[in-house]
Amino acid sequence: MNKGKQKVEMQNITLSLPKGLLQKIKHIAIDRQTSVSSLLTETLEEIVRKENSYDKKGFNLGTEGELTWRREDLYRDLNSGQYSGKVKVQNPFSK
Repeated sequence: MNKGKQKVEMQNITLSLPKGLLQKIKHIAIDRQTSVSSLLTETLEEIVRKENSYDKKGFNLGTEGELTWRREDLYRDLNSGQYSGKVKVQNPFSK
């Protein structure tokens, strides 16, 4: 949730979820010592952060903006059988 000291105006919503899913969410919230509302807020804030990050920077390849290789090098290495495996790309959606 908003961890700053600034007060944020909250809005209530009605959310319909399958009973089984809600039970699992409640157990997760209990395990994390938080409320269902806080758990959902944190999850939705993370989605918004990722969307905003994508909008501003484009697709994240997990390289943090630094490429230590050139396209020509990859083609040369792949075609010659000398691929070193040094280029590693992470799934930006995995945790």
